[in-house]
Amino acid sequence: MQQHIDSALLQRLASTYGTPLYVYNADHMTAQYERLSQAFTQKKPRFFYASKALTNPHVLRHMHSLGAGIDCSSINEVLMALYAGIPAQDILYTSNGIHIEEIVSAANAGVHINIDSISNLRKFGELYGDSYPVGVRLRPNIMAGGNLKISTGHDKSKFGIPIDQIDQVLAVMAHTGLRIKGLHIHTGSEIKDVSVFIQGVQLLFTLSEKFPHLEFVDLGGGFKVPYMADEQGTDIENLAKSLEDAFALFEKNTGRDVAIWFEPGKYLVSGAGYFVTQVNLIKQTPTVAFVSVNSGFNHLIRPMFYDSYHYIKNISNPQGELKPYAVVGNICETDTFAWDRELNEVREGDLLVFYNAGAYGFEMSSNFNSRYRPPEIMVRNGEPLMIRRREDFTDLTRAIMPIDNT
Repeated sequence: MQQHIDSALLQRLASTYGTPLYVYNADHMTAQYERLSQAFTQKKPRFFYASKALTNPHVLRHMHSLGAGIDCSSINEVLMALYAGIPAQDILYTSNGIHIEEIVSAANAGVHINIDSISNLRKFGELYGDSYPVGVRLRPNIMAGGNLKISTGHDKSKFGIPIDQIDQVLAVMAHTGLRIKGLHIHTGSEIKDVSVFIQGVQLLFTLSEKFPHLEFVDLGGGFKVPYMADEQGTDIENLAKSLEDAFALFEKNTGRDVAIWFEPGKYLVSGAGYFVTQVNLIKQTPTVAFVSVNSGFNHLIRPMFYDSYHYIKNISNPQGELKPYAVVGNICETDTFAWDRELNEVREGDLLVFYNAGAYGFEMSSNFNSRYRPPEIMVRNGEPLMIRRREDFTDLTRAIMPIDNT
């Protein structure tokens, strides 16, 4: 069951902390994690929260308290997880087109590692031999995901080692003694079709006989999150049943007990997030009524970057007459959040809330136009906690070298 923050609390938080403002519902994160973990009744997977979705260490700590490990896409995300108090054995680092030095830094931290290229696999094997078993990220050549920008497993994707280069992986193992303990795939985001996961895992089962030290298969994440009222998300219970059946058959046929790993990110935090903005002005033109809020794609880039939909609600005038508006930002670029969107009548000063803003909202924000990034508030059991303050001018100049005005 989804856990929601009501409009009255969002209004109080806006009054207390100002706008724009990110608010996260920890109870929703808990409910999402519990649904995911309870769906599996026979074979319990290991879940690593994909921290790139929302990396605030308070969120990482909350996820770990639920039983999740932390999945990282950079060495700094690894450091953030360690900063949050997450033990190294509960951190997974998956490299992507980076220098071998970053992978070595991850190894020095003692975390789980997935390697995504033949070149770095060879370099790592020559450095560590059989002393540091790793996983390999493979490209399964499966087209999946909500759109091409978030599809990562197809045959033109930069991600992973193509499956038709598996002989080169085996050659590295033979040459260096490197042990491969995991096979990893991630085909994309917004995957609704359960058969995509089954197709991927069957491919890994076929390859498994080549890897005698295999301990887990990692299916990544990518569960579909509903953004519109009539959308359906991934059928998690059906996915769990289908995977449990597939793994049971594999174990019966091979005698091998291989673990399932997942890396859910958006699924856990998207619906937990609310982005609260205030209306600066209404600009009525002969063709469009523009609602300009005190934010832009410097704070929420998903609509401009992914053409993503966010439900928007006027929480200041919820009974007002429905009228069509274009909701736009206040920076000096085209930053349209929504065209021809019906909202309850909007007035200057009203609060507009963007829903499903927990994933890749604050995390992809910037200081474009030298504007400050907003604060983040986490609400747990109805109690708010500021987990990041609003930036000020000192944050904009902190890394700039002193100017000589003489």
